[in-house]
Amino acid sequence: MQNIPSVDLRDFLSNDPIRKQKFVNEIGNTFEDIGFVALKGHFLDQELVDELYSEIRKFFSLPLETKRGYENPELGGQRGYVSFGKEHAKGRKEGDLKEFWHFGQYVNSDSKYASEYPENVTVKELPRFNNVGKEAYQMLEKTGIYVLRALALHLGLDEFYFDKYAEEGNSILRPIHYPPITVEPENAIRAAAHGDINLITLLMGAQGKGLQVQNHNDEWIDAIAEPDELVINVGDMLSRHTNNKLKSTIHQVVNPPRELWGTSRYSIPFFMHPVSDMPLNCLENCIDNENPKQFEDITAGDFLYERLVDLGLIKK
Repeated sequence: MQNIPSVDLRDFLSNDPIRKQKFVNEIGNTFEDIGFVALKGHFLDQELVDELYSEIRKFFSLPLETKRGYENPELGGQRGYVSFGKEHAKGRKEGDLKEFWHFGQYVNSDSKYASEYPENVTVKELPRFNNVGKEAYQMLEKTGIYVLRALALHLGLDEFYFDKYAEEGNSILRPIHYPPITVEPENAIRAAAHGDINLITLLMGAQGKGLQVQNHNDEWIDAIAEPDELVINVGDMLSRHTNNKLKSTIHQVVNPPRELWGTSRYSIPFFMHPVSDMPLNCLENCIDNENPKQFEDITAGDFLYERLVDLGLIKK
């Protein structure tokens, strides 16, 4: 069933320089080609994954009025609950057929970014929900840091180039619930075709059909991973920073066959963002005569704001 390349982070973590370089080459070349990869050997253990899914199923099963008590539109959907149909893909008016929750960054009070990040929202009804979410957030962030180190080497940068931008970055863990489809959707699917905003996305829950990736021939292919793998893709910020050397691939979550309309789908992406003052200016070593500079200079914070407006989560 697997149709996106698979790599093993343990190669990069090994003390064997040949294995480490093999990982750098594999993930770098794949991200230059299709922009999606399946990753084994990450820092999430199965017990944590199982408990996280258990907690998010409990949350999304709560009464709607209870869930809406955790929704704060003033935050632009950056923390807590976002109700069904609120978010839409850039350029579309139809809301996606999903509801979701956001866990955000955890920084010390003396961090220069502490004032930028809203507090995480505590779910009173579920005593384990927030602790499990925080642990999963931190393990996915740790995994993402190592992936970015490999990509830095692939790009000819210092291995730790991204660390200062990512370690206190504005990253988001988003448990998503795609509820059963009860009526024929009008021009709406579970998640319309889009590119992610961030540096990289680490996705839990791509073991079944639904997620599709657009290849260079504009064909949609199913992105399916093994149960112990994360699906990782390049976001628009990293694509922009590398002058499109690393590809931000368009992807979507399609509606299931009609016989499966009565089933829910759960997915848990981790959107790895940098700190707001990271310059996304095109890297000099990604610009040459054959690939001239394609993007204007902008900071990550300004780029994020523009995109949240495009998605309908922030009103100008």
